[in-house]
Amino acid sequence: MLRTVILLFALVVALYLGLCAALFVFQRSLIYFPQPRTLSINATILKLPVADAQVLVSARPHEGPDALIYFGGNAEDVTRNLPAFSQAFPNQAIYLLNYRGFGGSSGSPSEETIQRDALALFDMVHAKHPNTVIVGRSLGTGVAIHLASLRPASRLILITPYSSLEDLAAIKMPLFPVRWLLEDKFESWKQASRITVPTLLIVAEHDEIIPRANTEKLYRHFPTGIASLKVIAGTDHNSISESPHYLKLLASGM
Repeated sequence: MLRTVILLFALVVALYLGLCAALFVFQRSLIYFPQPRTLSINATILKLPVADAQVLVSARPHEGPDALIYFGGNAEDVTRNLPAFSQAFPNQAIYLLNYRGFGGSSGSPSEETIQRDALALFDMVHAKHPNTVIVGRSLGTGVAIHLASLRPASRLILITPYSSLEDLAAIKMPLFPVRWLLEDKFESWKQASRITVPTLLIVAEHDEIIPRANTEKLYRHFPTGIASLKVIAGTDHNSISESPHYLKLLASGM
């Protein structure tokens, strides 16, 4: 009897360790879901000046000091935003980063490469447009807040933001030691205290992916008076951009 119990315990431990190993090895395939670029949308395609990959930016050029840089979600074709953004923000140049592996960009996405590419994009854009607003959605909020903590953005807008990917993983997979397994943590709460520009957090009322408490945890880490939080009623994580209030809120944060 004791031997059977020990064998069963050993099997359970072996299975658990095997699942931990699988999560570690395949974790990025559980985070990033690369999407092709919508070719039917008229976009100017720019190449970032990076040496180790072909990283593409979907853009709507516009002369003048104002620009918007957008970082999308983990399964988003950012080019789809271009028609609506172009109409809503006629006086801004618009730049949408296609993460590595997304939208025709080569390579594989990771926190380190995306953040490095974001810095390169900002430096390219800011040289032409000194009034540059940084916008991030979902996964992209982690990219946006990190960038805004290092570069002179004029404003920061975060759509369905989270405190860290590690926090979200711990909520979704409480039985696994995600703190030690996770490589891409996007610890936005650490950067929040270094943000000095006006920041708007836009939240979906019924967000089923990012709990409100997690967003509010991030919100509390901003310096007093820097950030404001707005809720779009009747929306969830994916439908928030379908609300008629969505673009109006974005514009209010410009």
